[in-house]
Amino acid sequence: MHIHPTAIVDPGAVIGDGTRIWHWVHISAGARIGRDCVIGQGCYLGGGAVIGDGVKIQNQVSVYDAVTLEDGVFVGPSVVFTNVVNPRSHIVRKHEYQATLVRRGATIGANATIVCGTTIGEWAFIAAGAVVTRDVPDHGLMIGVPAKRSGWMCRCGVRLIGDDLVRCTACGASYQIGSSCTAL
Repeated sequence: MHIHPTAIVDPGAVIGDGTRIWHWVHISAGARIGRDCVIGQGCYLGGGAVIGDGVKIQNQVSVYDAVTLEDGVFVGPSVVFTNVVNPRSHIVRKHEYQATLVRRGATIGANATIVCGTTIGEWAFIAAGAVVTRDVPDHGLMIGVPAKRSGWMCRCGVRLIGDDLVRCTACGASYQIGSSCTAL
């Protein structure tokens, strides 16, 4: 484990072996981080944040309470997670936090916004700058504001082309594509 001297890790945070925490990071008491993760410069992890194994969180990302990132998730620089749907500075709504779940292997591109209460499916790919306002299916490629599905992605991160039975042009994995995408 490596924790940069400028990082603040509150007592009660749990950090797995092999995890690297870089400059000016703050990890709150109660946060749980798995093994072999990378937490980039300027990140904040709330006390209710749960981070799986092998997660990479790039610079300037805040992972608030009620956000869970499963194993192998990639979070690009300056991604925004929210935890309250209707915030007001003069009304305390900590009891209204809505859970956000990012499933195994998903990628979230730089500057994307993930509105609370959503689930991002396994191996989904959120394009840079997209605004996710509803659940994302497994392998879904989401682009735009608000984000809409524009295709499907292989586990290896390459866009799948075609309908019905599809083979990835990069790794050769096979998928059944229709209204959903299933690895075969």
